[in-house]
Amino acid sequence: MARPQRIFIVAGEASGDELGALLMRALRAVHPNIQFAGVGSEAMKREGVESLFPLSDISVMGLLPVLARLPQLIVRIEQTARAIVDTAPDCLVIVDSPDFTHRVARRVRRALPQLPIVDYVSPTVWAWRPGRARAMRNYIDHVLALLPFEPAAYARLGGPACSYVGHPLIEHLEELSPNLSDRRERPLLLVLPGSRAAEVMRLLPVYGEALRLLFKEIGEIDVAVPVVSHVENLVRDGLRNWPVRPQLVSKEEKFLAFRSARAALVTSGVATLELALANVPMAVAYKVSRAEYLLKFLVSIDSIVLPNLIAGENAVPEFLQSGATPRALADALTPLVRSGPSRDAQLTAFARVRGKILAAGRCPSAQAAEIVLRYAAQERKSRGC
Repeated sequence: MARPQRIFIVAGEASGDELGALLMRALRAVHPNIQFAGVGSEAMKREGVESLFPLSDISVMGLLPVLARLPQLIVRIEQTARAIVDTAPDCLVIVDSPDFTHRVARRVRRALPQLPIVDYVSPTVWAWRPGRARAMRNYIDHVLALLPFEPAAYARLGGPACSYVGHPLIEHLEELSPNLSDRRERPLLLVLPGSRAAEVMRLLPVYGEALRLLFKEIGEIDVAVPVVSHVENLVRDGLRNWPVRPQLVSKEEKFLAFRSARAALVTSGVATLELALANVPMAVAYKVSRAEYLLKFLVSIDSIVLPNLIAGENAVPEFLQSGATPRALADALTPLVRSGPSRDAQLTAFARVRGKILAAGRCPSAQAAEIVLRYAAQERKSRGC
């Protein structure tokens, strides 16, 4: 009797843990007896994975934080690679967090050159360090892309096979879509300061001053601040000097706020795509440390805003580093709260974004599972399983 299929999944942070769990569920729907091992957190644990170590050991992003934690990361990389080799799965799936997962993949490829390795979530090779795409051919067999323009980027850059399987937000479109019952008496402005402490500290004071200027122009409106738990105290401290007392919105309530919002002031990140799918016009800001900003010459794109990249035009205004001033942000928000060409242009672009995002279908995890199972079946065949 053939043994059950075995899939090893390595996630490096909370968002990857959620994606890994959805993938596990989709794989189990096809093969109920499939076995899993890997690195993850609560979501993957609920689906049956006992992580090799706590995800907090490796949840680190950005050049400087990675360098600071490098000794511990090296230990965890080696531990993970050894566990994969000892398990000898039918397929290895690495999920996002390339600073960690790609180093694991390279070690595993040297030890088990025939083992299929699938990368779920593309590194931003289309934005900076494009040479990574070609280098990935040495240790990645297939990339499962969340953004519709990424397969063409890999083909252009000479990278491994890449398929657009869909963004996980597809499964939340109904929650994001506004309807008549969500309308408010007064306009609601969302302010999203980011999910990392450094983002909050750099931008929250700027956003407060931008609101002060905006209110002088259009009068006071309702303001809501979606916040994640690990930076909530930091956000509360930063709101003390704001000209208005905003409503804090939890992660669970966020999409409801999106559906009733008139406009948004947002720190660049996946929230910009959420807002676009909810048809909320926005102004985007971002600031990084001086050391990180000195690496800007490595960036090879005209925009860092996901809806702009997907739509193929810079419909959403973005303000970076010294350009992210209260005056600039207030001036960008004013025509978005009111009606007019700036607002209409963004809504038109968002319709294109939604169409391109939906091109993969309605269930990204099922699309991803189909590709993973195809590689696993090829590996089992080669072993005579």
